[in-house]
Amino acid sequence: MRNIQLKDGINISELSLGCMNLPLDDRTETEKIIRFALESGITHFDTADLYQFGQNEEVLGEVMKQFRSDYTFTIGTKGGNEFDAEKQEKITWNPSASHIKNAVKDSLSRLGVESIDLYQLHGGTIEDNKDETISAFEDLKKEGLIKSYGISSIRLNVIDYYLKHSNISTLMMQFNPIDNRPLEVVRNLDEDVKILSRGPVMKGLLSSNSRKVLDDKFAEGVLDYSYEELESAISRLGQINGDLTALSYAFLRHNNAAIVNGVSSLEQLEDNVESYMNMPEFTQEEYENILDAVKLIRYEEHRA
Repeated sequence: MRNIQLKDGINISELSLGCMNLPLDDRTETEKIIRFALESGITHFDTADLYQFGQNEEVLGEVMKQFRSDYTFTIGTKGGNEFDAEKQEKITWNPSASHIKNAVKDSLSRLGVESIDLYQLHGGTIEDNKDETISAFEDLKKEGLIKSYGISSIRLNVIDYYLKHSNISTLMMQFNPIDNRPLEVVRNLDEDVKILSRGPVMKGLLSSNSRKVLDDKFAEGVLDYSYEELESAISRLGQINGDLTALSYAFLRHNNAAIVNGVSSLEQLEDNVESYMNMPEFTQEEYENILDAVKLIRYEEHRA
């Protein structure tokens, strides 16, 4: 499996595991998923303090302990949301330096590590005191509590500020052939900032279950697509490559993006790894055929 190096020297696997939907109540299944991921060459695991209000980090930290002597891997988490773990509810968005620094310490404790490999701001608005947040990230790096930092955002005005005024190494966005809005960001992105693409299979739309997912989840369409336009796009993409997941992965590789794919079962992960291994290498002409098969859309809100 290919690795992608971040500018702070951290290597993450091109196919990384999104942990948000891990079956935390089934520890055996969760351990099987993690073990299979590691055995398949997946070395980066993505979580956030808000996922299950801290429980996701806690379970991930406990499970990963048993693999530390046999595997080298990295864990990325995110912060910026205040929440009440006991009440299981989000309180407010808070990117202040004091909250970020306290949140990092809480994440370190739940994950059972001394330093977080990749820490990302879990959102952001243009009204935030962004310089304060950036200063907090830099302090945390100097203290060795985080090794690298980035943001997870789809707000272009926020992204633009961080690209110009911080040392972010990653930018996480939903990105796949259907939701291709990040293309305008990718085209102008410095090579030292890496895209982490969440939602690469678009809730299963770009999978072997595309027909069922289309009817169950997208009957009203999505983004700028009507149901009929989605149906047409999926059909045309399937003519390019019958494995829609492999096609999406190849599309993302063509854009130098890491693939963060979440799963809730071992079977899903097995299918994803198989699609990764079967990923084609598109020529520029083949890549343009994908663009011709879909609608090219853009972010309409939160622009600079």
